[in-house]
Amino acid sequence: MARDEKAGSTAGVQAGAGVVPQHVAIIMDGNGRWAKLRGRPRLFGHRAGARRVRDIVQACPQLGVKYLTIFAFSTENWKRTQTEVAGLMGMFKRYIMNEAKTLHNAGVCVRFIGDRLRLEPSLQRLMNDLEALTAGNDTVHLTIAINYGGRDEVTRAVQRMAVEVADGRLHPQDVTSDTLTAFLDTHVLPDPDLVIRTSGEARISNFLLWQSAYAEYEFIDTLWPDFTPDEFARVIGRFAARDRRFGGVRA
Repeated sequence: MARDEKAGSTAGVQAGAGVVPQHVAIIMDGNGRWAKLRGRPRLFGHRAGARRVRDIVQACPQLGVKYLTIFAFSTENWKRTQTEVAGLMGMFKRYIMNEAKTLHNAGVCVRFIGDRLRLEPSLQRLMNDLEALTAGNDTVHLTIAINYGGRDEVTRAVQRMAVEVADGRLHPQDVTSDTLTAFLDTHVLPDPDLVIRTSGEARISNFLLWQSAYAEYEFIDTLWPDFTPDEFARVIGRFAARDRRFGGVRA
């Protein structure tokens, strides 16, 4: 389905008495610090963070959030220790195997974005299988960013677009912002209305750079494993109070 048919407006949708974001993106930060505060290794925090993902996904339908995108592993995270990277990759495999049936039964459509070529073939197969299993679901659209970086995504999109130009299927004068959008990993998704970062850090860390041009941001102090559905609901509630003009002014 074409992007504009699937995505619709990025201005949020009505839910009950207030306006809720149609698409929420989350930078799930603070797992390592959460573990350190408890005297445990970083992977202990990552496992706790993975369990929190289930809670937040389950909360989305009641809150009226249709699309949820989470930042699981960035293109820069390969710089971490080999032990931590290997542990994370194993955790991703277990998450997919353990959660696939639950996600499917809950009507969750799962997609993965990022450059898959660097990932182990066994992990790629699990990702592909989960996408195929849940492709027909529509209760919540969960997008998981693995080996993802905003600049890398735009670079890969431009490379694909350049091939189209070189082959004569696309003329340079016809290239618009919508053209580039159609080559992004997220081309079937609406742009995020709200981006949340946990753990007190106030930066976007190369996440959805193109798509978040008009997103609202919430930087909160809570470490990701402590980010409960109740706090998620409060953040969603604050979104309703924001005056979103998209560069215009009120009459």
